[in-house]
Amino acid sequence: MKKILFGTVCTFFFGMVRAQDEQSQDTSWKNKYRAAATRINDLVHTKLEVSFDYNKAWMFGKEWITLHPHFYSTDSLTLDAKGMEIKEIAMMKGNSKIPLKYSYDSMQLRITLDKLYKGGENYTIYINYISKPNELKVRGSAAITDAKGLYFINPKGEEEGKPVQI
Repeated sequence: MKKILFGTVCTFFFGMVRAQDEQSQDTSWKNKYRAAATRINDLVHTKLEVSFDYNKAWMFGKEWITLHPHFYSTDSLTLDAKGMEIKEIAMMKGNSKIPLKYSYDSMQLRITLDKLYKGGENYTIYINYISKPNELKVRGSAAITDAKGLYFINPKGEEEGKPVQI
């Protein structure tokens, strides 16, 4: 009985080792380079003030973002900002706001900072905006069919049995 049990355990064990050996032979994944996005800034802190217009499906936002360069010095900042109307971009210096130059293409917000910031040197950007996700025309992927980032669900409360959600 002991020999049969021992034989069964050995067969099972060596079968598992062999199966793992066969799986580890596939190294095709090593041939694809999968670079991570280049980190230019590190996010330190975010403060948000938001309010909503449910009838228009808009979000009014004021945002204070504190960052510092990840490694190399930088004089610019690029943020994903889909479907927004930008009202104001400024550098915060204490309680004062210094307007900054920026460009916006409805997908990315590119901000020129007031100076060159070195690694570990914090700076805070203020952004005043309106997010209009339902006016954005973008496509997602096969799994997620759109890419708005902000969704209003039954914002006017007109669909019975469905809650009002953002």
